[in-house]
Amino acid sequence: MEGRIRVTALVGSYRKGGVIDRAVDEILSAAEEAGAETTRIYLRDRHIEFCRNCRTCTQEEGARRGACPVGDDMTAILDRIERSHAVVLASPVNFGTVTAVMKRFIERLVCFVYWPWGTKIPKVRTRTLNRRAVLVVSSAAPAVLVRLRTGITGLLKEAAAILGARTVGTLYMGMIAGGPEQGISGRIARKARCLGKRLASPKGR
Repeated sequence: MEGRIRVTALVGSYRKGGVIDRAVDEILSAAEEAGAETTRIYLRDRHIEFCRNCRTCTQEEGARRGACPVGDDMTAILDRIERSHAVVLASPVNFGTVTAVMKRFIERLVCFVYWPWGTKIPKVRTRTLNRRAVLVVSSAAPAVLVRLRTGITGLLKEAAAILGARTVGTLYMGMIAGGPEQGISGRIARKARCLGKRLASPKGR
């Protein structure tokens, strides 16, 4: 990976312009101001099939991700991430976990593990964390309950790690069900911008 720092944000929200999207706006805006090249991918707009559990992508040994036989947008998305220095994984909490579109994306990350038939435990192809990740989570419940009573943070961190990214920050936004057009507070916006600058920092590239 050469040239400008590239940041790719994966948005798992169903609502464009909502709380999640506005937080990602701040993160990417701050990253751009710090010199980064940014891309935002709305998962709801991409053709991502369900994982078929055929495990074709897991059979060949090696550090490179396995090839999935399903012809959809997932290959292009993963190619973009692998050309990036940093990723943002953003999702509201739905029924105690990420949205269905984010979960569908995460399930397809099985291509990053080596799991030949007859092997009980899959092995991540590489544990090198040469990228950085920021997680963005919103919920109608208080943010502290999201951290303590759901597994969403652990799931997103695991997804980031499989993508070769070390999580450097998490933005929690609670009590966001005040109205259909609810925005983000100044405090949240400032924290989001700090996280964006952290992703764009040349340190740790």
